Amino acid sequence: MVPEAALPICLKGNGMRFYSNRTLRWAGAICLCSTLSAQAAPALEKKEISIAVGGLGTLYYLPLVIAEQRGYFRDQGLKVSIADLPGGAKALQALVGGSADFAAGSFEHVLQMQAKGVAIQSIVTQGDRPGLVLMMRKDKAAGWRSPASLKGLKVGVSAPGSGTHLFLNALLAKAGLAADAVSAIGVGTGATAVAALKRGEIDALVAVDPSVSLLEQDGAAVTKVDTREQAGAKAVYGGACAAGSIYAQAGFILRHPRTTQAVANAMIRALRWLKQATPAQVAAAVPAALRGDRPGIYQLALARNSGGYTADGVMSEDAARHAYQFLLPAYPALSKVRLEQSYDNRFALRASSLPERP
Repeated sequence: MVPEAALPICLKGNGMRFYSNRTLRWAGAICLCSTLSAQAAPALEKKEISIAVGGLGTLYYLPLVIAEQRGYFRDQGLKVSIADLPGGAKALQALVGGSADFAAGSFEHVLQMQAKGVAIQSIVTQGDRPGLVLMMRKDKAAGWRSPASLKGLKVGVSAPGSGTHLFLNALLAKAGLAADAVSAIGVGTGATAVAALKRGEIDALVAVDPSVSLLEQDGAAVTKVDTREQAGAKAVYGGACAAGSIYAQAGFILRHPRTTQAVANAMIRALRWLKQATPAQVAAAVPAALRGDRPGIYQLALARNSGGYTADGVMSEDAARHAYQFLLPAYPALSKVRLEQSYDNRFALRASSLPERP
């Protein structure tokens, strides 16, 4: 039973009481303030946050772009600074080094850090198809039989240690080759990667859209391994595979649960919007500097990748397991990873339970 002293003055005792108008106004104000206080959302632990990402213009990170451009972070009371770095490995370094609060990157990086004893967790899964593509320069493509055909070639990746590099090494391991069977060269993302292939600086390239669609349309490269659509992803991974994630250090999540929830809310709102938007609407929401000057190719790329985004940001056990199993032959140290500690679905589940907003 609640002690009588804890009750508002207007509810104390069992008998009828009479108050002056002044007392009633005062008591009413106290009750109203208490009600408003109870309804007000708790303050964010940190309102100004930084998110590191490696290649913001790629469709891999489109949900992050949408959340920022459509003001979803702002609506959550957040002021977000996005650092666009040359590759996912650089974004990971920024997070581990403390210059970023969150990172948008491949789930594989979370697994790698877990294997090293660094407690990093994914809080939002942006995609369950990585959309990674291995392409060969047109004049080299005829020699392709399998990933083993890459032996001795120069293969472009966004940056050493990036998700594109991990993908390459896993393909090589599956073909019975060591990582040093090829020369992996960091070429960045977007225009720099496209230019490196067209100039002949690399023989093959691991990339994501829209660069892939541009090279295909220009006839500069031939796609050999493609995970943009369901059939191709299943052939490579065995099924749904965790792709782009929003992740943070477990200690930060523990100390900043409301800030973490606000980030998840904004990202799930972006994922929901992407599921109902047309390619033309999505293209209009993306800054010209990120989508490039060939809108037809950008919309073609959107159509090829749209099915790979999750609707709720939740990591499925299958998606996590497939990512793990794909990498394990190339990175045996991952055997010590406990998958259930590599992601925390609580934030995405809470965000998904909220009513949809336009």
